[in-house]
Amino acid sequence: MRWLRFLSLAGFMLLAGAVVAADPPEGFTPLFNGKDLTGWKVPAGDNGHWKVVDGVIDYDARSEAKGDKTLWTEKSFRDFVLRIDWRLKPEPGMKHGVPIILPDGSHKKGPDGKEELVEVDDVDSGIYLRGSPKSQVNIWVWPVGSGEVYGYRTDKKMTPEVRAGVTPKKKMDRPRGEWNTFEITIKGDRLWVKLNGEEVISNAQLPGIPPEGPIGLQHHGSWNAKTNSWSSPPSLVQFRNIFVKELK
Repeated sequence: MRWLRFLSLAGFMLLAGAVVAADPPEGFTPLFNGKDLTGWKVPAGDNGHWKVVDGVIDYDARSEAKGDKTLWTEKSFRDFVLRIDWRLKPEPGMKHGVPIILPDGSHKKGPDGKEELVEVDDVDSGIYLRGSPKSQVNIWVWPVGSGEVYGYRTDKKMTPEVRAGVTPKKKMDRPRGEWNTFEITIKGDRLWVKLNGEEVISNAQLPGIPPEGPIGLQHHGSWNAKTNSWSSPPSLVQFRNIFVKELK
């Protein structure tokens, strides 16, 4: 009977690991069919690194494309609400020190005036809005949490209000390897981000964001074959249940 118990356990593990696609919320349209990358522009020369595995979009940060390695929707969008599940895979990233980000978007400094750093096993991805890499809702493991807009927070030409507005009010990330859910709303140049049901960005302004453009799943990272290690934090990431509602 031991083999029967083994088969039962194996069946349970298979079911536990299976991805059950969610139905679109009312008013939303799916951007991912759970089977292939229809509706998305795979980077030329990618060579299979953006792929669908067990019903989710899987990326290993090693696209062989010569140019832009981000996965973009074929369609462009203006104002919309995007709902998307994501998780950072537990594979080793790049260990290095990252800053502690304060509520105003600046970096915490010690008594000596130098930035205080926290060592993390860093991985990094994000959601590009309207075709603009600067307008990226970040996915990462930094202490500040996911949901910030790095391109605006670090732009010193922006006003203090803009930089503080794109800094998460709280960290709502689940442990690495677990699924998280973004709800991203963009209206004009204003942004709202909910992470796992909690609003982390509220009515933030993104001056100069294009009025229209595609949605992108960000590539990040560079593999150094000589040292057999990452030379920048990799996008070891998966996505599922991607739905959009266009706003009039």
